[in-house]
Amino acid sequence: MLFPGRGLGLRLVKQTARQVLGTAGEQLARRHLEQRGYRFVAANWRRPYGELDLIMRDGDVLVFVEVKTRHGEQLVTAEESLTAAQARRLLRGAQSFLAERVDLASLFWRIDFVAITLAPTGAVSRLTHVVDAVRSG
Repeated sequence: MLFPGRGLGLRLVKQTARQVLGTAGEQLARRHLEQRGYRFVAANWRRPYGELDLIMRDGDVLVFVEVKTRHGEQLVTAEESLTAAQARRLLRGAQSFLAERVDLASLFWRIDFVAITLAPTGAVSRLTHVVDAVRSG
């Protein structure tokens, strides 16, 4: 046993409903972008200071994609849910990703936003793709 007395064994990790919704939204966004010719690079790149949902290529441009998925529009629509603080974290995350991936650092890059609203049935009622949604400065 590596850590006696800690009971660290294999455990089944369950996703919350919010995580399941987020994962489904990221899959829908990826499929939407791939149907438009984008190529997949990475997903769910995480560091202590932020996360990048999807990283895609649009021709010679590297695209960092923030995905927001909502059931209905009771409080805030998916399109309204990207805050200034989140935008700053996305910029920091993109810069950090490029610092780690020197092979991609010479590419032009941008941050896109995909907002997905699901109907009560789970079907997509609206998908909005905002190109170059977050800019520095």
